[in-house]
This record gives sequence, C-alpha cells and structure tokens, in this order.
Amino acid sequence: METSLHRTLKNIYAGVAGQAEVKLDSFRIDAICGDQLVEIQHGSLAAIRPKIKKLLAAGHDVRVVKPIVARKRLVKRKAQGKAVASERMSPSRGSILDIFHELIYFRDVFPHPNLTLDVPLVSVEEWRYPSNHRRRKYRKKFAVEDQFLLEIIETRQFQTKRDLLKLIPRSMPSLFTTQHLAEALQVDRWFAQRIAYCLRHMKAFKTQGKQRNAILYRFAA
Repeated sequence: METSLHRTLKNIYAGVAGQAEVKLDSFRIDAICGDQLVEIQHGSLAAIRPKIKKLLAAGHDVRVVKPIVARKRLVKRKAQGKAVASERMSPSRGSILDIFHELIYFRDVFPHPNLTLDVPLVSVEEWRYPSNHRRRKYRKKFAVEDQFLLEIIETRQFQTKRDLLKLIPRSMPSLFTTQHLAEALQVDRWFAQRIAYCLRHMKAFKTQGKQRNAILYRFAA
C-alpha cells in the first residue's frame, strides 16, 4: 500500500512538467522527469535491485530516491479509524550514514554511470493503531496506518564512490581498522564493519594486511 510519504515525494520529483505512475515496457515507474526515470523506495533497496539493474542495462538514466527518517512524530489511535489516543516524538533518529545499511544489498548496482542516488533526510508523522497480533504477553503491537511528510531537512546526492567517501573523516590514520572507523564516525563497530565492507566492494577502500586479528584498510588512490 502506497503511503502519503511515498506519494508526496513522487509528486515532488515529478515536478510540474513531469509525469507520475508511468508504464514503461513491463515496469511501472514512479515518476519521469525529462529523460530521467525516478524510483522512490522507502523500503529496502534490495526489493528494487532487479528492476533498477534491468533499467540501467536498457540504457535508461535512473534516479533512486531513498528517504531516511531523521525525526518521527508518532500518533497512536485507540483503534483503527478511531480517535487519537496519544502523540509523542520517537526517540529513534536516522542519519545519512544509514544509507550504508541499504548499500550493502545494493553494492552490485551502485555506483553506475547512469544512476543517481538521492537520500532525503525527512521528518515524518506516523499514524498507528493497535494490531490484533501480540508480540509478547501484555505488550501490544501497533500497525502503521500511514506516514506523512512534514519536512525535507536536507538531501544528499551520490553518483560515485567519491561521493560516499565524503561521509568518511579524512583525519583517520593512513592505515586504519574498523575500530578507528567506528570511533571517527561515532558508531558501533559492527556498523563500521558494514561500511568498510561496502566501500571495499566499491574499491574505495583497499586492504593492507592485518593488525593482530583486525584487517587494516587504506583509502584507495
């Protein structure tokens, strides 16, 4: 089911002169602006990987828009379609680095000369209601009714591995481990390992032996 967030972004990227929901061969494209095909993907990029690979192989210019929720306001109903029970800000916060969670499943597609990856950091309002299913005893699970765009805080654009490398501090040692990377980015080490894996696959990082049991990396020339 299409959310209001998806619909709003689709209309923004289609613009005044563009088209939304266009059938192209066996595909349905979210928006077409000029000669560029635009796909909005709020879910995992893995879900659209086969589609994007085929569109690129056919010579199309493609823009993939992957929003990351930086701030979320939660609105809970008493029941589906009923009155609002509570409103609060979610404690979870997304950041631009979250794009690496997606790129690990999209690394055989990005980068590509005909592919642009737009990452809008957005503020949303999410409406929920209690589900009939329960995860644990005495704890209700809420189903998401819809998500609404409140604000686009900023948009980062990636076309090459160099664009991704701008997210990595250059103040690290010439040879570094994922522990150095984790400390520089202020993330958990498992996340730094994921980032290093992506950038190594894209040939932005190169390995340079080991330091004890830790792989040593350096920036590719």
